[in-house]
Amino acid sequence: MYNRTYRGKAQHGKFVNPQELLEDGLYELGLDEELAGDDRLMEYITELMNWNRVYNLTSVRRPTDIVRRHILDSLTVIPHLHGDRILDIGTGAGLPGIPLAIACPQRKFVLLDSSSKKLRFIQQTLGILELDNVTLAHTRIEDYRPDRLFGTVICRAFSDLHDLYQHATRLCTADGRMLAMKGIYPMAEIAGLEHKDVIDDVVSLHVPGLDAERHLVLMHPTTNQEDTVWER
Repeated sequence: MYNRTYRGKAQHGKFVNPQELLEDGLYELGLDEELAGDDRLMEYITELMNWNRVYNLTSVRRPTDIVRRHILDSLTVIPHLHGDRILDIGTGAGLPGIPLAIACPQRKFVLLDSSSKKLRFIQQTLGILELDNVTLAHTRIEDYRPDRLFGTVICRAFSDLHDLYQHATRLCTADGRMLAMKGIYPMAEIAGLEHKDVIDDVVSLHVPGLDAERHLVLMHPTTNQEDTVWER
């Protein structure tokens, strides 16, 4: 179990240890006990940094920034996940899918992206982390035809709300939800929605150690396609 005595101290010193920063953040998010002794988040950060030197998977370079802006940022949405099947659209380097899969081993995750380079990184990293609750989909969202629908469709960097809703609503179960991770409150995107009543809520998120706005837009589907089965 993590040592609570250093909680919050790592952010104020001249040298910030990424491991301590992560542990402080997990404690603040209430995930410290579930992830006690699990080193896979730090292993993921190491792999991301190694690959990033050659493949430029993310513009975030420093490990402490990766902890704040990628790992803890991804984990803040856990209370809003719905169902046992989660689709991460435009996962890129595996965000938020990989951190969520580590923290939620009881759920199944599909990470979708059209970039072969990024999916190669994820595939190798999954083997290193021994994550068996993640599968990959190498395709564009417009062409994706799963054999089962999802309780949650989430995206962190996929277009705007209008496009997300247009492409994702068919992939949700009748009681599912779509989650769009945003920075500042997406007023213009909400104004651009044809049917604004599909939005259930816009939640302000607090990312430990990050002094920046974060919001999560929660939407529900308007069609029920649970009887539809597509061939892979």
